[in-house]
Amino acid sequence: MTGFARTTLIAAGVFALTGPPSTRAEVRLPVIFGDHAVLQRNEPVPVWGWADAGEPVRVQLNDEQPLTATADPQGNWRVTLPPHPAGGPHSLTVTGKNTLKRSDLYFGEVWLCSGQSNMAFLARSALNFDKEQKAADFPGIRHITVPRQFSSMPTPDIPPCKWQVCSPETVGGFSAVAYFFGRELHQALGVPVGLIDSSWGGTLIEPWTPLCGFRQVPALSAILKRIELKLPENPGHREQLHAYLEKVQAWLEEARQALAVGAQVQAPPAFPDALRPFQNHQDPTVLYNRMIHGLVPYPIRGALWYQGESNHRDGMLYYEKMKALIGGWRTLWKQSDLPFYFVQIAPFQYGGEAPEILPQFWEAQAKAAALPNAGMAATLDVGNIHDIHPKNKQAVGNRLARLALARTYGRNDVVWSGPVFKSMEIEPGAVRVRFDHVDGGLASRDGKPLTWFELHDRNGDEFVPAAARIDGDTVVVGSPDVPKPVAIRFAWSKIAEPNLMNKAGLPALPFRAGKVPKVDLLAKAAPDIGDYRLVYDLDLHKLGRRVRYDVDRHAEVKKPFDRVAYFLELKEHGRNAQYIFVAMDPFTPDPGKIGVPTPESKAHFQVRVTNMTVRSNVPGIVTGTGLAGNIEFWPNNYGPPNTARVPNASDTVWDFGDQPSPPVDGYGSMQIHNFAAKQTLFAINSWKSGNRADIGIGNSPQKPVRPGGRKETAQTRDWTFQRNGDMYMLKRLRIFVRPKP
Repeated sequence: MTGFARTTLIAAGVFALTGPPSTRAEVRLPVIFGDHAVLQRNEPVPVWGWADAGEPVRVQLNDEQPLTATADPQGNWRVTLPPHPAGGPHSLTVTGKNTLKRSDLYFGEVWLCSGQSNMAFLARSALNFDKEQKAADFPGIRHITVPRQFSSMPTPDIPPCKWQVCSPETVGGFSAVAYFFGRELHQALGVPVGLIDSSWGGTLIEPWTPLCGFRQVPALSAILKRIELKLPENPGHREQLHAYLEKVQAWLEEARQALAVGAQVQAPPAFPDALRPFQNHQDPTVLYNRMIHGLVPYPIRGALWYQGESNHRDGMLYYEKMKALIGGWRTLWKQSDLPFYFVQIAPFQYGGEAPEILPQFWEAQAKAAALPNAGMAATLDVGNIHDIHPKNKQAVGNRLARLALARTYGRNDVVWSGPVFKSMEIEPGAVRVRFDHVDGGLASRDGKPLTWFELHDRNGDEFVPAAARIDGDTVVVGSPDVPKPVAIRFAWSKIAEPNLMNKAGLPALPFRAGKVPKVDLLAKAAPDIGDYRLVYDLDLHKLGRRVRYDVDRHAEVKKPFDRVAYFLELKEHGRNAQYIFVAMDPFTPDPGKIGVPTPESKAHFQVRVTNMTVRSNVPGIVTGTGLAGNIEFWPNNYGPPNTARVPNASDTVWDFGDQPSPPVDGYGSMQIHNFAAKQTLFAINSWKSGNRADIGIGNSPQKPVRPGGRKETAQTRDWTFQRNGDMYMLKRLRIFVRPKP
């Protein structure tokens, strides 16, 4: 933990235990009730705070009838101002044993703006800021930035901060998205706008989600259990703590006895990690606890959310997390239909990551946008695939404002969505796509042919690019390479910046539709596979320190076998699936040692293998029967020296003749080679790296296959150090034996 994080944690813990720091005799207000604040118009406005238990408190807005309350035994008090129309300035006076006065308050529209770095992105860094700054004379727009702190428990107030009035001198420090959104609302509605920026760059969605949100979503039960186990009132926490204290008591007795006789004392039992308070700002609930909880129940019209880059590999699980976040905030504000508008994360290169991972995330975001009173601002046309922080925040703010103006403020003349897939119809040699939100018709943003449409043929094994044309309010998609289309997808890549839009200028959203046919590559590669028996089936996405097979039947193999076979499938986006089938005479009679050679399996082989059958669709692989080869199966580290004297192997290149070395539980090699052809047939290395293990068919290239690959990759042939596993959307290994007759 950094010094900053440690200090913050300690401060947050003290805050949670003692309440807002101040002399207990003083009446106090939450930080959000500061000078220049905007209060939600046309809604009852709770005003609350702290004082001595039993202390009478008087609250007065301007010269209106005062409201009174008495602090309860915990020192909490609260009154509720009646609804007020937009306008100001107003003053608020709170009197107990002391008097507080807040001035220059306005009633208007209040929005909570949260998320990660693209919400925290400052206006001074936005596109054309010099021009924007000169025009930023909007005293009716107020902005407050919540300092970045976290807490393991909910705190009654946010960290100290101040409202700022929008001017050319202050606007540079505003959240850019929040400001451009607020400016649109201010100009369209003619009322003050208050923007509460509570954001933190690089953060996950989980820290912003309250406990009650996780409790609403069964799919997140594992996260919920982790949170609840840290709560002192939780029965599981109490049970584990009791067991720990018994161990400590036993240790104390042993330590006293050892001390009495001068014997050594063992270290005391370690405190259970599961019971420790959260200690990192990425842990679940901790940002909600410190940066959001203290705002409740300050009335807000709605919430804006710009986050997802740090969760973009979640796929559809992100939809469940969005349900928890939205449901949690709505529960705490006691507003089941609280407007919640968020931003589609923009296309971005994400290194060598598989291109379809981001579209799967977009799919989850689109599903979240269909939740009641939620909506998404599209960004496919205003991003920068080389910059995760695109500067055109004006467009983002404008599109969020469109959502609010149309959906929250009832402006029927405002178009708030680009084309959204509605249905597909298969025609001879083509697919016709219909859309919702056409709004004036479809168009090409740049006047060029439509881009990023792909079709899948009934007899094909891959999507292929297809031509598309606008036909009225539909798009017709076809390709001479797809005579019998059965499925379609659009903008299905992390770098997709398609040009289809409606005539309001809003981009079409990514989609996929139809039924992709399943191709049995195993039957294609091994027509005699019916003679074999499946022993292991492993989705290589699940690699890790412990290898968890989807199928593990090695204990059921009771009879001798005369062949061992491996079938590896790998698929990158935009390319046909690669496969290799390798069968050989057994190199061990033990079926427990033919899988991934972990330390637990005790498999360690650097041996020649005979009578290999090799079939593959990867160009350059030498296929055939009766081939000789060798395997390098071990959990150890290894180096390039060819101490095993494998023919044609190098002493300086990681290839088919390497030398294992300590430790046993090391880097790990699972490789099959054809040394006569100087080929690695396939390799699965460094499986402890999980999704970024080193995996490939054939010899690895003479340069790194992805950014971040180590320099040694320039000389490797067996995928060592390539760190490329996450490039594959499909990676599956199956292992078979052929029982003896």
